[in-house]
Amino acid sequence: MAQKIIQKLAYGWRLFATGFSFFSFGLISLLLRFLVFPALSILHGNRLQRISRGQRVVHFSSYMFIELMHRIGIMTYEIQGLEKLNRPGQLIIANHPTLVDIVFLISRIKQAICIVKESLCHNPFMRGPISNAGYIGNGNPKKMIAECVELLQSGGTMIIFPEGTRSVPGKPYHFQRGAAAIALQANKIVTPVTLSCYPSTLTKAEQWYQIPYRRFHLTMHVGDDIALDEFTTIKPKSIAVRHFTQFLQDYFTHQRGL
Repeated sequence: MAQKIIQKLAYGWRLFATGFSFFSFGLISLLLRFLVFPALSILHGNRLQRISRGQRVVHFSSYMFIELMHRIGIMTYEIQGLEKLNRPGQLIIANHPTLVDIVFLISRIKQAICIVKESLCHNPFMRGPISNAGYIGNGNPKKMIAECVELLQSGGTMIIFPEGTRSVPGKPYHFQRGAAAIALQANKIVTPVTLSCYPSTLTKAEQWYQIPYRRFHLTMHVGDDIALDEFTTIKPKSIAVRHFTQFLQDYFTHQRGL
């Protein structure tokens, strides 16, 4: 009886803490948009310098958010191969099991640009961080790919989820071809990052309040760089993109089965 009461109290606390965490995320986003970024805009510097500052601010904010969730008992985490990240001209390709994946990745990568849904560019909570960190909208696919390639070739770092949205638990991966097209055109460093979450939570099929029976554990495994030589020589480019997309899909499917 006492054990059941303790379990219910623990569950109630984690439900409250989860709601508090998402409230804090929204509050932080608003503070960034209306206070922090306007203050930073006063500082001297060109557009690239302003974006660099914005990315560092988003990195630090993401780190604080993840640590908040960890310290109040919502989640635990484990990172393998962190030393392989934070390199100029690096394209990080990751799977996307939970809502907090991108925040978790940015919390460990000091300066990175992401592709975001065009609708988020107009979201009052997200518009500030997105515009000030130089994130790229997906409204125009050709323009998006060109901007991503230019960024990587100039030494920038990118994070891409080739699924385009969160995974559906129990369903096979279905990767879009944009990530492969960007990787092959830029021909820079490509590093796979596998994310896993147990118990499964914050998936596409769940609301934020549908929390698991215990704290969830998020694992990030940074794999070895992927050699592009065998794909860049394939002609025409459309076939190369198709083959590389299938390679990525097979890689992450294998990682999920380990």
